[in-house]
Amino acid sequence: MSKNLTRREEDYSKWYNELVVKADLAENSAVRGCMVIKPYGYAIWEKMQGELDRMFKETGHSNAYFPLFVPKSMFEAEEKNAEGFAKECAVVTHYRLKNDPDKPGKLMVDPNAKLEEELIVRPTSEAIIWSTYKGWIQSYRDLPLLINQWANVVRWEMRTRLFLRTAEFLWQEGHTAHATKAEAIEESEKMMHVYADFVENFMAIPVVKGLKSENERFAGAEETYCIEALMQDGKALQAGTSHFLGQNFAQAFDVKFTSQEGKQEYVWGTSWGVSTRLMGALVMTHSDDNGLVLPPNVAPIQVVIVPIFKTDEELDTISEVANGLVAQFKKMNISVKFDNRTTQKPGFKFAEWELKGVPVRIAIGPKDLENGTFEVARRDTLTKEVKPADGIVTYIQDLLEQIQKDLFDKAVDYRATHTTEVNDFEEFKAILDGKGGFVSAHWDGTPETEEKIKELTKATIRCVPLDRVEEAGACVFTGKPSNGRVLFAKAY
Repeated sequence: MSKNLTRREEDYSKWYNELVVKADLAENSAVRGCMVIKPYGYAIWEKMQGELDRMFKETGHSNAYFPLFVPKSMFEAEEKNAEGFAKECAVVTHYRLKNDPDKPGKLMVDPNAKLEEELIVRPTSEAIIWSTYKGWIQSYRDLPLLINQWANVVRWEMRTRLFLRTAEFLWQEGHTAHATKAEAIEESEKMMHVYADFVENFMAIPVVKGLKSENERFAGAEETYCIEALMQDGKALQAGTSHFLGQNFAQAFDVKFTSQEGKQEYVWGTSWGVSTRLMGALVMTHSDDNGLVLPPNVAPIQVVIVPIFKTDEELDTISEVANGLVAQFKKMNISVKFDNRTTQKPGFKFAEWELKGVPVRIAIGPKDLENGTFEVARRDTLTKEVKPADGIVTYIQDLLEQIQKDLFDKAVDYRATHTTEVNDFEEFKAILDGKGGFVSAHWDGTPETEEKIKELTKATIRCVPLDRVEEAGACVFTGKPSNGRVLFAKAY
């Protein structure tokens, strides 16, 4: 199987685009800016979705579903949110087509089927959900309300890239309502930690937890908490966000409750989400010039068994052993595939599963059966070892755990060598144009300075790290006083 992937050092962007398509994750669709997620890619998303859904339910959240369409007047109710998403909105104005009298066989929009009020195709669901919450919340007994939805949203992006930025994408969005400000802030922080736990421990991607600057904050939020990851090309990627909404949406949609003291008060809100963009993060954090490298937790197939044979008799003998192994792996909840296709040679199969990032490959030939051994290959290191057949299932189980840990440690090491503390703006620019990565620098706290730095370098403040040291310093750009460092980077 010919992979012919562009090398990362030659053109990282091209390498990424080729890999997503060649590894059967996704492809561009007939609709500009939209993607088709293929079965192998969707299987990865399902594993991620399943783990996140479990974590949400463990923290007390329930799933619901809200409409795709939002009336324009409702969308406009929270002004900052509406303004923030206005340029990305798809709008429905009519509800019917009819035959075009001037072009036989063609259809036209029926001018008599104009909607009384235009509908926005949801770019995010705060408006439709908070308008619904007005009917659900009357008393303090109705709080907290902890709702999540798995959905698609549409943001009319001009420049698109599979998974990272598409006009339509899949995500989950949590929307919660609380009786007090403290509870809402606690929820926002809790969900940021849930995301960090998931991305680090399930996806093996290290993240920095922090707060967004005012310029980068979610439209309509009082505070945005985030997790930021670093990709292999030195660019940052926002991996998840959790927003403290204050009472902004409650006031916009008149969502009040009667407190224990009998007073009418506005509720406090949060929203939080991660999307299929995490699939892009997965590819760009771990993969190499040979194809995908998948952490075992997210791999649809964790182990592939490839038979090496010349005759049908040899295949039958190997199949008996392989099928026994498959049964044992399944008992251990390890996903396994026995690739017994007779239409492809072993070399083709090796290349295919390498491209698709299967963590462990076991090769079994007649000599292996004679010797009571198997050849075990690791996808992450591309190393091969001969191991005794006895105890192989337990060995592989431990190996999968080791691969998961090693991939995380490797990404942590990369981030450590690509996080640079600077105090001088010339050095700041040199680092960004050179090795890239996170640049830790003092900032005077003003949106104007952040905007000027972005204009000059294309770097934004990715976050104010939660664990940053409060220290007096001078802003890297203006020299004005600063009370701590923030992380800058070029980003996706």
